Amino acid sequence: MNKSSTLDQIPEKMTLRRQLIRLVLLAGFTYLGFCLMLAFLQRKLIYVPRAAPVLLAESGYPEERIREIVLSVDDGLNLYGWYCLPDTGKAPASPRLALIFPGNGGNRLNRVRILELVNDLGCAALIVDYRGYGGSHGAPSEEAIATDCRKVWGFATGELGFSNDQIIVFGQSLGGGVATRLVWELCQENQAPAGLVLQATFTSLVDAAQHRFPWLPVNLLLVDRYPSINRIPDITCPLLMLHGRQDEIVPLQLGERLFAVAPEVSANGIQKRFVELPDAGHNDIYHVALDDVIKAKREFLDSIQDASRGTD
Repeated sequence: MNKSSTLDQIPEKMTLRRQLIRLVLLAGFTYLGFCLMLAFLQRKLIYVPRAAPVLLAESGYPEERIREIVLSVDDGLNLYGWYCLPDTGKAPASPRLALIFPGNGGNRLNRVRILELVNDLGCAALIVDYRGYGGSHGAPSEEAIATDCRKVWGFATGELGFSNDQIIVFGQSLGGGVATRLVWELCQENQAPAGLVLQATFTSLVDAAQHRFPWLPVNLLLVDRYPSINRIPDITCPLLMLHGRQDEIVPLQLGERLFAVAPEVSANGIQKRFVELPDAGHNDIYHVALDDVIKAKREFLDSIQDASRGTD
């Protein structure tokens, strides 16, 4: 090869190098821009409410068994919910209340099946929509929801007249993080509820998001983190966890890791229990594994009742 042809190739190599650098920079800026967009919009991705107000008649409940709840929270906003009573033939001699914290989508109208199941187990049910859901005012965030949960707890133990040892806290998916935080706070104040039931929930929202978006730096981006794995070791009440093996949104492994760090036995001597639902995913548990769910929850409630009788 002569000298002139070698010199002719130099500009071509420099051009190719510049193009590669431009592509790398473009990809980097695109990725950074996408991350910034997700950081800015993250709460719209985490919380997916059906914001429209819900009428009592839409629930399908007999009017004598359901009551609309309106709670005024500290910043002057109103939250809306339902208080649902079991059929009188299914109510136990000692009243119990299920305090329900659902997942991130829809509103309380989408939880009627859960309310009915709880009532069939003999418990009254209280569900209050998060901010921005079902006609509730405001916008959801981890801290705002945590503050509102204390209002809901105060309503249950105040106006409704339930003692802490008559209340079972239910948390599903994102609501598992909400419920775990509430119960963690109550246990620190020696006001532990009768029990905690967690369904299809995670170690932390960071872990759940990392599973779904492994190519994103979610640990740096997320503001609302729901670190249940740091809180559940301090929970002193009885614990039941249920999780579908086919769950692709919150993998079974996250539920197992959360369960592993929970105390083996509650303060009143009840062994923690994990129920794996082999054929269930994340959103189809009540369709695929209803009998197993009912059995597990009934046994859990019975164990709480037996422990209560043993301390009387």
